[in-house]
Amino acid sequence: MIERVAVRKDRQAFAALFQHFAPRIKAYLRRLGATEPAADDLCQEAMLSVWRRAEQYDRRLASPATWIYTIARNKRIDSLRRDRGTETMTDDLIESEPDGAPLGEEVVMANEMRDKIMAAVQTLPPDQAALLKVFYFEEKSHSTIADEMALPLGTVKSRLRLALGKMRSMMIDVND
Repeated sequence: MIERVAVRKDRQAFAALFQHFAPRIKAYLRRLGATEPAADDLCQEAMLSVWRRAEQYDRRLASPATWIYTIARNKRIDSLRRDRGTETMTDDLIESEPDGAPLGEEVVMANEMRDKIMAAVQTLPPDQAALLKVFYFEEKSHSTIADEMALPLGTVKSRLRLALGKMRSMMIDVND
């Protein structure tokens, strides 16, 4: 989606990015200690930067989430510097901020793990794999999944529990 924003300034793609990331970015900024109004402002600034700098995004260097969270983190640090003055912004304070950008080695390891997980998901029964994908990748609640798939809530929970158990055992086998 970021590519559509970068190449075509696609407003619908940006709206979808905003809808997905804005609440998460705001929650992230709140966890970093920003007040509610400050988190709103920083989130708006971060998403505006995403709109303006979308062409700078490179999928080979980071996932869209990592790139967007890094922008938000940097906005938070800039805000702290403005509020406290550059002289009083110590390295300790900057280092206490969680780093949104993983190191190259971490990216490689994460990609390898993602590939292992996706291979394991492919071995699950289709009904379990579908539920797992919706639950984790679309971040939908059990009740929302039950409503959308016209399944009883207990069935959704049981299938997810079975899928997670199978995934856990497969991942243990892969890592041994």
